[in-house]
Amino acid sequence: MATHAPAIALLIINIGLLWLLMAAPLGVRTVRVRAAFRAGVDKVWSAVSPLGTSADWHHSVLSSRVLPGSGNRVQQTYTHLDRHGQPIVRSLEITQKASGHEYDARILDDSALDASFWKDFGERRRLVEDGGMVHLTIEQTDRYRGFAFLLFRFFVLRREMKALRQWLETGQSKPARAVFEHPLVQCALALLSTLLLWPFFGLTRYGLMLSSLLTLVVVLHELGHMAAYRAFGHKTVRMIFVPLLGGIAIGGRPYNSLFEVATCALMGAGMSAFFIPVAIALHEAGLDGVPAFVSGPAVLIFLLILGAFNLLNLLPMNRFDGGQVLRQVFRSRVSLMTGSFLVTLGILAVGWRIGLPSPALLAGLAVFVLLSMMGQGGVKPRHRLDEMTGGQRIVSGLGLYAALGLHGYAIVYATDRLFA
Repeated sequence: MATHAPAIALLIINIGLLWLLMAAPLGVRTVRVRAAFRAGVDKVWSAVSPLGTSADWHHSVLSSRVLPGSGNRVQQTYTHLDRHGQPIVRSLEITQKASGHEYDARILDDSALDASFWKDFGERRRLVEDGGMVHLTIEQTDRYRGFAFLLFRFFVLRREMKALRQWLETGQSKPARAVFEHPLVQCALALLSTLLLWPFFGLTRYGLMLSSLLTLVVVLHELGHMAAYRAFGHKTVRMIFVPLLGGIAIGGRPYNSLFEVATCALMGAGMSAFFIPVAIALHEAGLDGVPAFVSGPAVLIFLLILGAFNLLNLLPMNRFDGGQVLRQVFRSRVSLMTGSFLVTLGILAVGWRIGLPSPALLAGLAVFVLLSMMGQGGVKPRHRLDEMTGGQRIVSGLGLYAALGLHGYAIVYATDRLFA
């Protein structure tokens, strides 16, 4: 038991962090940011108020106009794109306060998202003039599950405050440098993740090798997602490295079809699967001049980590890649349950084949159930995504089970030789 304690601790930490970020029922919360500007209150108000003459000051707002005959309804067009590559259009209802420089807003319509996404959302902006300074307070209230989206909105508002300061000083609003998404910052986060994982594998050279290989496997997995986004025409793709938890690949627009959802989810494990036969062939060949790394145990450990990481990502859980693929391929409840059962059975068979004890397999099933309790979540689009054709459904399903089989074989191949 003591031998497995670090791995169990790492698993518990990851599940706990995922729950906090993605599923913790936070209820209705308010995100609040404040800033002070040395500018005229009327100029600031003309930009802050959607009814103002400079309401389109922000670089992400293409236009902002009052709807004819409404008086307090505004239609704003953004540079952000919908699933068809068109600018997102959003309608707001503005309630002006008697105090003058204060209003409440709620969203009535969105060309990209279903109205249910905004049912609990409300925004309030207030200006107060004090001693030559204008103090702006922005509050956004919504119902949240998990801290991830709440933190995202907080940083978006912080960026808006910086952009407003820039516009007031220069007359222009330009996109801020995405320092957090810079490749060098992401490399630093990958290094940090490797160092944070190191103690779980033992503070030795061998432990450092394990944590480094795990980081490499995460990068390869996310590169597969990014390649799929590019293949479907996303103009911008990026990867965010989250220490301990791994990485997140982000596309440049919402999904357009169920086939796109399934393929982009599957390609994380799909691209990694291409490395399995190559690594096995090099290891089997034993060619002269091939580095000792390839013929030694390190490549087997790489195969074991690659297979285990991607096999876990293929679990039929909602927030995992496998669950994403299964929900698109199997549209009825019975077929989805059958497909999920086969995936779970395959993963358990791999565990049984490499000699995992029954209590460990039962504990794994308990973890699967716990993860499935995180709920479906997700963001409902305004319009239904394009359905799959029969051929696309077959290709996606076969791709899922092929990836499952390849990564399972990688684990069996590596364990048979490492622990023979």
